[in-house]
Amino acid sequence: MRRRTVVSAGVPLAVYEQGNPAGPTVLLVHGYPDTHWVWDDVAAALAADGHHVVRYDVRGAGASGAAKGVRGYRLPQLADDLFAVADAVSPHRAVHLAAHDWGSIQAWEAVTDPRAAGRIASYTSLSGPCLDHVGHWARRRLARPTPRHLGQLLTQAAHSWYIGVFHLPLLAPAVWRLGLAARWGYVLASTEGVIPRTSHPQPTLATDAVHGIALYRANMLPHLLRPRQRPTAVPVQLITLVRDRYVSPALGDDLDRWVPHLWRRTLTAGHWSALLEKGPTVAQMIKEIAAHADGAPASPALERAAVSSRERAAGPRRPQRPRLRWGRGRGPGLERAAFAGKLAVVTGGGSGIGRATALAFAEHGAAVVVCDLDLATAERTVELARLLGAPAAHAHRVDVADSAAVDTFAREVAAAHGVPDIVVNNAGVGHGGTFLQTTEKEWQHILEVNLGGVVHGCRAFATLMVERGEGGHIVNVSSAAAYLPSKVLAAYATSKAAVYMLSDCLRAELAPAGIGVSTICPGLVNTNITRTSTFSGRSADGLDATRDRFAALYARRNFPPEKVAWQILRAVRENRAVVPVTVEARAGRVLSRLSPALTRVAARIDID
Repeated sequence: MRRRTVVSAGVPLAVYEQGNPAGPTVLLVHGYPDTHWVWDDVAAALAADGHHVVRYDVRGAGASGAAKGVRGYRLPQLADDLFAVADAVSPHRAVHLAAHDWGSIQAWEAVTDPRAAGRIASYTSLSGPCLDHVGHWARRRLARPTPRHLGQLLTQAAHSWYIGVFHLPLLAPAVWRLGLAARWGYVLASTEGVIPRTSHPQPTLATDAVHGIALYRANMLPHLLRPRQRPTAVPVQLITLVRDRYVSPALGDDLDRWVPHLWRRTLTAGHWSALLEKGPTVAQMIKEIAAHADGAPASPALERAAVSSRERAAGPRRPQRPRLRWGRGRGPGLERAAFAGKLAVVTGGGSGIGRATALAFAEHGAAVVVCDLDLATAERTVELARLLGAPAAHAHRVDVADSAAVDTFAREVAAAHGVPDIVVNNAGVGHGGTFLQTTEKEWQHILEVNLGGVVHGCRAFATLMVERGEGGHIVNVSSAAAYLPSKVLAAYATSKAAVYMLSDCLRAELAPAGIGVSTICPGLVNTNITRTSTFSGRSADGLDATRDRFAALYARRNFPPEKVAWQILRAVRENRAVVPVTVEARAGRVLSRLSPALTRVAARIDID
């Protein structure tokens, strides 16, 4: 790493460079109470990819000089520092800017400055809004104090409790000097799971933290109480940290008013763990926006992030397809763009619940990838999804019982369209027969498809979701048979009960990664599954007759797959753990809990 000194308004700034000097320049700005070291992992990943990576200790931190008095920490002066560094390290080419916490706040000052044109090619912001934008954000909510707006204001006020403390004389400096600095590593480890390292917290932390208090005193009240108009034409990537204890996601709601070129991303991380534990993921996001700003096509993930921002700016729209409503004309309570910018993968999407689910996601703004053993039916689903306005729809032929095929499918989806946000493991087959009637081959087939298909889908896609770090949701379609035993559904009920338990186990495992898992338990749903189900111990003529009887029963029940699809969308939206869909499924779940003995008695009934 190369070091130089840049002087801005008489204050020496320690600047550090690494990577390829001829590559695109990425300028990283740290926050409070950090130094350039907080970017170590991000910088290493960017440098390894051929970027010219530049970091500097902001005034008052690390090896840089400190300003005299509070006035020296005002945002216009901090913006001057940033431009001075950019001019020194990349005088003839615009820099790509990324900043965190107070680094992001001062970077917003530079990005919304007229000098940004031609000097800043792109901006990635983490956990630090423009203070003027926040001032306007608060004013609009106070002008229209709806419960939602008041809730947002109160939430952010609770997140920002420390700002008031920093304005008290003597107290905040004393806290840092008398113990907080020495315990800072423990605080980050206990609150965010950050593993202490030799470079963080930095040895100058106590002094840096005391100097940095001036940032709050010089800027907070003036900009929040008298906000300026601060638009920008710079392409901006906003990374919202799901577990941020200090900056609430609502602060970015109005950003479209100021930033016409906006991409919204999320990262399942805390305020500091985003950089200290998920640096390579942040680096990948920075690389994507930088490459796109330099003329490369947008990555699939970045393209979906742009869609999300456009839909958010357009505002919510209600669904217009009355045939997908239920219950005395009541809709599902989801806005038209509920899944805008999302990518949903649906297995067994060629018919029935799978097709209805893919179409419901498409109608609500998601791009969809559908797979089925019958490619023609999957392609027909894709045609319908496009007619409903899906931003993208693609079909694949996949045998979910083949683990290698599912792994290949997941890699192809990620390479062509990006890592999916939602995966619905729906593919399955029906089977009837007692335990003694069911052959070993039939057992193997049922378990390979109904259980193995879910296992393969969860493993292949959850691995990608965890690596990406942006969260997601997995839906596993089980059945009411999972908790309602029947002697004539031995293999089928066993496979669905295993899916039920797998989902609960996986939900616990993936929760720290921000990935939800839902189990959907339909009852009698009018799909073509009865026409393709197998039955043990039946002759050819007897098999057709049995299928006809069950098809007639399901037709009389007449519960459409579209209603299951809506429940799946709501389960994803609300992160529900278990969703029994039909009346009989809900009643059966209650009965299985209240009186397991009664369900065992009912299991003896011959329903064939």
